[in-house]
Amino acid sequence: MKLLLQTKFDERNGIVSPDGRWLAYESNSSSPFEIYVRPFPNVGGGQSQVSTAGGTKPLWARNGKELVYVGAGGALLRVPVEVSGATWHAGTPTKLLEGRYYSGPGAGGRMYDVSSDGQRFLIIKAPATDASAAPPALIVVQPWTEELKRLVPTK
Repeated sequence: MKLLLQTKFDERNGIVSPDGRWLAYESNSSSPFEIYVRPFPNVGGGQSQVSTAGGTKPLWARNGKELVYVGAGGALLRVPVEVSGATWHAGTPTKLLEGRYYSGPGAGGRMYDVSSDGQRFLIIKAPATDASAAPPALIVVQPWTEELKRLVPTK
């Protein structure tokens, strides 16, 4: 294991771009946490700030043409990305989804993912604030094809 970046600030949730040339991560170097991008693996080659009003949990779209992250208010934001040779440029962040998503204790990493076509998201919603509500749960059905046949018979 090799340490990539060491500063007096907290850098976390790093993720390498699909083409392997850029590292997106969150840092509190400008307080609050913001999203930054650096060249990879030469992380000493400078950094660019992506988010403009706070941001955590970055994720590259599979095509590498945009970054998604959680904004300070909990909304999911999207930023278009332009890459030309060794030059990288982020566009203006826009709100993708509004909502409160689970990011409590034990949720140090991302609580969402983007489908391979970039059109759908898997997101863990925040638990209800009602004390009588059930705690958050993730239900996995295996084999799911058999459950689907039971619920939606073909005949």
